[in-house]
Order: sequence, then structure tokens, then C-alpha cells
Amino acid sequence: MPTINEILTTMDYGPAPESTKEAHAWLEQHGRRFGLFIDNVWSEPADTFASINPADGVELAHISQASSSDVERAVGAARRAQPGWVALGGHGRARVLYALARLLQKHARLFAVIETLDNGKTIRETRDADLPLAARHFYHHAGWAQIQAEEFADYRAVGVVGQIVPWNFPLLMLAWKIAPALAAGNTVVFKPAEFTSLTALLFAQICVQAGVPAGVVNIVTGDGRVGEAIVNHAGIDKLAFTGSTEVGRLIRTATAGSGKKLSLELGGKSPFIVFDDADLDAAVEGLVDSIWFNQGQVCCAGSRLLVQESVEQRFLAKVRARMDNLRVGSPLDKSMDVGALVDPVQRQRIDALVESARAEGCTIYQPQCETPAAGSWYLPTLITGASTSAAVAQAEIFGPVLVAMSFRTPAEAVQLANNTVYGLAACVWSESISLALDVAPQIKAGVVWINTANQFDAACGFGGYRESGFGREGGKEGMLEYMTALAEDRRPAAPTLSAMATPRPIAGDALTIDRTAKLYIGGKQTRPDSAYSRAVHGVDGSFLADIGDGNRKDIRNAVEAAHKASGWTRATAHNRAQVLYYIAENLAVRADEFAARLAAMTGSKDPQREVQASIERLFYYAAWADKYDGQVHQPPMHGITVALNEPVGVIGIICPNEAPLLGFIALVAPALALGNRVIAVPSEDHPLAALDLYQVLDTSDLPGGVLNIVSGSADELARTLATHGDVDAVWRHDGSAAGCAEVERLSAATLKRTWVGGARGRDWYDIKQAAGRAVLAHASQVKNVWIPYGV
Repeated sequence: MPTINEILTTMDYGPAPESTKEAHAWLEQHGRRFGLFIDNVWSEPADTFASINPADGVELAHISQASSSDVERAVGAARRAQPGWVALGGHGRARVLYALARLLQKHARLFAVIETLDNGKTIRETRDADLPLAARHFYHHAGWAQIQAEEFADYRAVGVVGQIVPWNFPLLMLAWKIAPALAAGNTVVFKPAEFTSLTALLFAQICVQAGVPAGVVNIVTGDGRVGEAIVNHAGIDKLAFTGSTEVGRLIRTATAGSGKKLSLELGGKSPFIVFDDADLDAAVEGLVDSIWFNQGQVCCAGSRLLVQESVEQRFLAKVRARMDNLRVGSPLDKSMDVGALVDPVQRQRIDALVESARAEGCTIYQPQCETPAAGSWYLPTLITGASTSAAVAQAEIFGPVLVAMSFRTPAEAVQLANNTVYGLAACVWSESISLALDVAPQIKAGVVWINTANQFDAACGFGGYRESGFGREGGKEGMLEYMTALAEDRRPAAPTLSAMATPRPIAGDALTIDRTAKLYIGGKQTRPDSAYSRAVHGVDGSFLADIGDGNRKDIRNAVEAAHKASGWTRATAHNRAQVLYYIAENLAVRADEFAARLAAMTGSKDPQREVQASIERLFYYAAWADKYDGQVHQPPMHGITVALNEPVGVIGIICPNEAPLLGFIALVAPALALGNRVIAVPSEDHPLAALDLYQVLDTSDLPGGVLNIVSGSADELARTLATHGDVDAVWRHDGSAAGCAEVERLSAATLKRTWVGGARGRDWYDIKQAAGRAVLAHASQVKNVWIPYGV
């Protein structure tokens, strides 16, 4: 008689198929042909393409290919509907969002089955993960709509939003995008992925049932031409895109100088770090959820396994054993772990990358199991022996492929984790909370999961650093992506100079001495590499001084100095505040001198006002330095999510010509307060206001390299900063529309963050226009660290 263990060993799962009867009935109701959903009206299907079930290659339906004129109609409908949607008020919008959440729950099974049929992911994932989280987003954002008037009193809706999503989480991405946009008072033109449009079309149907007014939600289907039409449409106020980094670059380039607000959630190559004190069995289960969830077609998939050397072989043995027990098969079978890839083209790309690793001598491990004869399938794969520069270790494979390598120390783990152009997510596994919380902030990623993986919630922001894009989905920061500060509407149409007047006599003053103002790099006064200088004259035409004409090499030197000054980022916020207070104190001592210089340069009638405002602004950001705290979220899991406001890194700042001292301080001070290092290009017209400051900085305990000042041509220096690979963000506020557009366009290569003023000026004296949380948000990026407890 067999033992219990023998019986358990020989037991296997029986088939547990999900019924598709209701899903096919819904498709039949529409004749398996779908038009576009514009202004709450369905168009007649025209110029259609097939939607295919990736698990068996069977045609599900025909979807309409939208034209540019269709996009025009959708944008027009959204524009007409937007004022009424705002006028409905927060409570009115909350009721509609609540109704959408309820209808998603009511029809959850239908949505889940259609998603599985259309996408190829397992029914367990669509049923137990995608649908509940999609409904949660609408519930959560119904709450934001209800309290919008008090929580976002200084903001308004952006207007008409264009939204483009990929095929890996069709309905969930729709919820991530549409829920906050509607809550804030925007109307949307939404484009689902060409491969997976069906759940978006079902969602359009429940929009009518939920009472969404005509034109508020418009859904246009089709290929990349439709996305391109949305991106280039002048009537779109904001674009929200999730997809590949390559397409993200194209969108950043296409929108440069347009004034469109932009958020990009792009690719990733996320590290999954296992320390030797981790619960290895739990880490294996986390790894399964991280890389083989949704067949690895997840932008934040833990595709790079980093294991501490002392447990590497033991852990990899457990991983292989677990891979052998993964069930690959019909996504509609509730006992399956791994479903089908979305398309044969995706399978070919994955296979080519794996074979390139095999050709390089890597070891490839796959479980011995069969896959269905029809459809697009790829077995879970483990690659070992790859170099850190191998294609499989650097490229986003976007499939069920795991690349493993080892490390010896926590410092090496961090170094390997950050050895990528991406920065979307990471997992850290350790039983030492001290170790985990020491490593998590060092990883350049927007989300870090500790002893867990692939956790998401509407209350917790999600998004990346570096070439994983910018902007956040979810949380308060996600709502702000769909809003504009009211103060932005009050900005002057063009940069304004101070009122002109005859300057006060300064004969005999030390400021009249002929001299050359040098650059300030690494805490030292330096001559420009070009060995050129140019004269600066006062408002009356008198010679004031020569200034150095900085060039590309000077920027390179400044960036190197800024990176060497990384200790500023690690300094406590209190210490940074003390330095800013000290700079203000030393500027106050020389207030009359700076006022005289401003009068001579600009002819200002009241230069003392600008100096005093600059001192006050330094105090203002010194005050914020240790008060711009993050938040602690309590998502529906047994744990907390800590949202940390981290510095962006190295920021290049092109300063304004108006209010040359205050404008310089108003931009540089918030960046320094939050721990960034800065390369500042002072006012091209009035650079001495900033160049004189290095005498103040030398006596204010500011570490060398934290603030570097390079004078010269704003256009040339901005161009260099925007293309420099080690500059993390560029701000330009000198009033040059063409220059700002160029910064945005050139930043696409590395997808660095930008903050530009375009051809509009800014009242630098106005706290709401030129200070506050809106500015601090540009100087920081949010990292969400998920910390389970009691498990």
C-alpha cells in the first residue's frame, strides 16, 4: 500500500477550465466587430483588424483602426465635455467613479475572462489581481474627487488628456490612467494596445451605464498611427504613456516645446536581491511572482537575480526545483501558473535574446514540460554565467527569462543593482531589517519591495527613475500628474525686467574695479577652458567687468565635481538647512554691495528689495529642508509603504534674466535644500549677480562641488547639460521658447527630467509662482518602499 508521501508525490492537478460562455456571448452581441467609442456613441466598424487569442491563435473579433480624423473627433468631444465635467463638482465626479468601481466588480468575471482570452495571461491573475486592483483604483480616486476642493485647492484640471497603454495589463493600465484623470476633472482620449483592446471596449460600455457624460471618456483603437495622432494633436493638454523606452523617447522628442504635460512609465530591468540571511523558500516564491507573473511581460519584473555568493548554489537549486513544478498551459485553466505570450513576434524576440546568451557560453535551464501545439508559448527560463554587460543582463527581455549572478557584499549588490540604464523597481530579501532599509534607499529605483514582490495599490505611487521614465501612477503624486497649479495661469506672457532707472553713482566703490569674474567649479574659482571672456556693461553702458565664457569642458568638469560631492545628498536635512541659513546670513552682511551691483546692471529702482527677497528665499528653503517629508501609506496588505522624497541627483539650471539674483536663488536653493548638486548657468544678461555669490559661498561651509556656476551662452551650455549622460535633470527658465524646446528634445536621449518655462516668465517674488511644494516636487522624486510586518 503506498504511503501518504507517495500518494502526494504522484498527485496532479485535474483540469479546472473557466467557462467562456458569457464572454463569447458578449462578443456575439457586437457581431464580433467593434467601432470606436466617441462622445458616448459607437461608430460603425470600418477598416478593421483581427484581435487574436494568443493561447490558440483563434480570431476573437475585429477592431476598428481609427484615423486621424477620428482622433480629431475624439479630442473635440473631450474638449466640449471638459467644462461640464469640472462644473459637476468633486462629489458629482466621485459618484460616477464610484459607479464605475461597482460595475467593474459586478462584471468582474466577464472582464477577467475577456482579458485572458485577449491577452493570454492566466485567469487566476486576471481574476485575483487585475480586476480587484482596477476596481480599487476607481474607489480610491472617487475619494480624491470628493475631497479635491480642500486637498488640491491651489490646482485645476489640466484639460484634455491623451492616454496610451501597452498590452501587458490592458484593463489595469486603463484604471491607473483614467481614474485619476477623471477624478481631477479632466476628459480623456484613451488608446488601448492594438493587441488587447477588448476590455477597454467593454469598459466603454459600462461608462454609459455608470452615467459618464458624453465626451468625458473616448476610446479610439488601432496601431501606432493612432498613438502618433494623439501625441501630435495640438488640442491635447497632457499625455500619459506606458510602454517601451524607445517609444517614450519618441514621444518626449515629439512633444518638446509644445507645453504638453507629460508622464512616461517605461521599461525596466529590475534587480531581485537575495542576501544570505534571507528566508530562501519565501524568496523563491517571491521570485516566481516577480519574474514569471504574467509570463514575465511586466515592466517591473525581477529579471535580474542577484544572490549572495555564500547561498548562491543552494538558492539556485531551489529555483530550478520550483521551475520544474510550474504549470504551463491553457490560461483559462485555473490550475495553470504560466500562460501564453501576447504574440509570436514577442516570442521570437525573447528566443533570439536567450539564444544570444547561449552563444556567449551561458547556461540555459528550462523545465522539462510540453507546451500547447497552437499559440505563442515560451517556457520559464533561467540563465546563469552571463557577464554584467551581456545583452540578457542589460536589455529588457519582457518575457519569462531570469538572469542570475552573484555578489559578495551589500556594497557590491547595490553596485550591480544600479548597473543599468533603468530604474523602475527592485526587490530586497533579508531577515535583517537594518540591512534591508540600508540597501533600499541606495537603489536607484522608484519602487523597492522588501521581502515581497509585485505589490501595487492605488494609494501608493508607482513609477521610475532614469530611463524608466518620470511621473507617478497612484497616490497623491499620481493625482498631481493630472493637475496644474493655478499660479501657472498667472505667469506673465514673457520674462519681465525690473523697472529701469538711472543707477546710483558707484564711483570709488570696489565694485567698479576692472576685474574678470571666474567660473566656480568644485568650490574653487576657475578660469574658463576656452580662455575667452566677454565684457558685461551696466544699464548706462559703462563697463562693469569681464566674465568667463564657459564651454562644454567646463560643464564636464562641473558635473565631475558635482558627482564627487555626493556627501551632500547623504548629509542630514538639518545640516543642509544650516548651510542655507549661513549663506543667507553672509549675503545679508553684503546686502548693500549686492544691491549696488544690481542697480548698476539692471537699473532697478529698488534693488534692495531683490536682495532682501533673496535672503528670505534662502531662509524659506532652509526651513523646508527638514520638513519636506515623505508619507507612510497603509495599503490593503499586512505592512506599510514608505514614500520617500529623494533628491533627483545632479541638476543643470539655466537661470532667468529678470531678477537675476532672486531668480538664481529661487531655483538653486530648493535643489540644494533637498540634497541635489547643481550646475547653474547664471543670467546671460546679468551674470554678475550670481558670480559675485561665490565669495559668499566660500565663507558659508558649502562643500565644494555642491553648487557650480558656469557663465556663458545659455543656449550652448543648456545644450551640453541636456545631452550629458551624468546630468539627471535640466531646468531652463530664461524665457527662450526655442531653447526650452531644445532642452526637452535633447533630454529624450537619456530621458532626464526637465522643468522649463517656455516663453513665459515668472514673478520670482510670488511664493505661489516661484516657490512652495510645486518647486520642491521638481527637485525630488518619490521612492515607495514596501515593508511587510508580522509575517
